Amino acid sequence: MESVAMFAGSITGLVLLTLGQTMVVVCVCFDMVRALSVPRSHRRYVASTVFRSLAVPSILVMGVSVLVDAVYWSWLDVAMGVFVMTMIIFRLHHDKDEDNWWKGKGKKIARWARNQLSSGRSLAPAAA
Repeated sequence: MESVAMFAGSITGLVLLTLGQTMVVVCVCFDMVRALSVPRSHRRYVASTVFRSLAVPSILVMGVSVLVDAVYWSWLDVAMGVFVMTMIIFRLHHDKDEDNWWKGKGKKIARWARNQLSSGRSLAPAAA
């Protein structure tokens, strides 16, 4: 835990944590735009796409931030970080039917990966 505290106190750690927190704020702002936009509009599509793209990295950043706060025994910051993490997770899972760029990409990415991994070469047993 000492290494976490030393990293969080260094210039590099502070810059990375600040950039991560900025990403979390941008993610939450796009979620607010998504919530206030007219359904089926381009603005809502873009906001939903950006929110879905930034949600998982934001959850990871908040997890690291909560870990650093726990190392420093800052329990109020731990509680607030867990609250923000929970809110992002809830909002990510709440509106599954939202139209965004990621909708339907799972099957396409899986098909692409399957084609790349199969690559047309089959291993034939050696002829005796």
